[in-house]
Amino acid sequence: MTGYDALAEVYEWLISDVKLAPADFAASFADVLDLLPAEAHVLDCSCGTGQLAVGLAGLGLRVVATDASEAMVRRTAELSGEFGASVRTVRADWEELPGHFDDFTFDAVFCVGNSLHHAVGARGRVAALESMSRLLRRGGHLVLTSRTWELVRARGSRLDIGDRIVRRNGRDAVVVYRWEIAPRWEEEHHIEIAIAEVEAAGSVLVRSELLSCWPYRYDELEAELRRVGLRVETSTFDPEAENYTVVASKVQTAG
Repeated sequence: MTGYDALAEVYEWLISDVKLAPADFAASFADVLDLLPAEAHVLDCSCGTGQLAVGLAGLGLRVVATDASEAMVRRTAELSGEFGASVRTVRADWEELPGHFDDFTFDAVFCVGNSLHHAVGARGRVAALESMSRLLRRGGHLVLTSRTWELVRARGSRLDIGDRIVRRNGRDAVVVYRWEIAPRWEEEHHIEIAIAEVEAAGSVLVRSELLSCWPYRYDELEAELRRVGLRVETSTFDPEAENYTVVASKVQTAG
C-alpha cells in the first residue's frame, strides 16, 4: 500500500464538489443504505479524510473508519470532531483488518475513492477483498468504486492538467495528474498527483506524491469477488465511463 501522507493535508482538492459535504457523500449511496438495518455496523476501509465516514455516522450508523495512512486517519478523526460525529478510527491496511475486527462484524463495508488499485497485484487485491469479505455478516454488502482501467490504459502515459481552478476553504489550486502506464497490465503503474496552490501574493505552492498502483480489468474484479465469497448484486460498469460502482453481497452459507 502507498501512503498518501504528502497529499493528506490537501486531499480536499481531489474530492468532487458533490461529495465534499459528508451528508452529500453518504446520500450518494442511498440505494445501499436503504438495504441496511437501523444502526447498522459499517466499516469504511479506505476512509481518506473522512467525508463518507462522517456522513454515515450522521445517519445514525455505527461507523469504523480505517486507512493505511496515519495522516488520513488523523484527518478523519479531526473531521469527526468538527461535526460531532461518533466515528472510531483505526490505522490499518486491508490485510491487517482481521487482526482488528472479528469475522462477521459489519453489515456493510465501503471501499471507495478508487483505492483498490493500490493493492499489490492480483495476489494483494484478492487478499484485500478476502479481508473485507471475512468481516461482512452473511448477506452483508461490500460497496466498491473504481476507475475504469481499460480506459486509463488505452490513453497511455500522459499529463492531465486541470482545466479549472478549484476552491477549497478559501484557497485556490489546480490539480495535475501524471500517469506512468506500464507495458503490461500486471506490472506496477504510477500516478503522480500534484496540488498547485495559488497563494495570495501570487506565488504557487506545489505539493505532490508519486503513488504506485496495479490496474485490473472489470471481469477480473468480478471473478475475484466471487472467489472470496461475494456475489455482484449491482454494477454501473460501462467501458466508456470513467468510473463505476459495484455492490456485492456476502453469499449465504450453512451454519
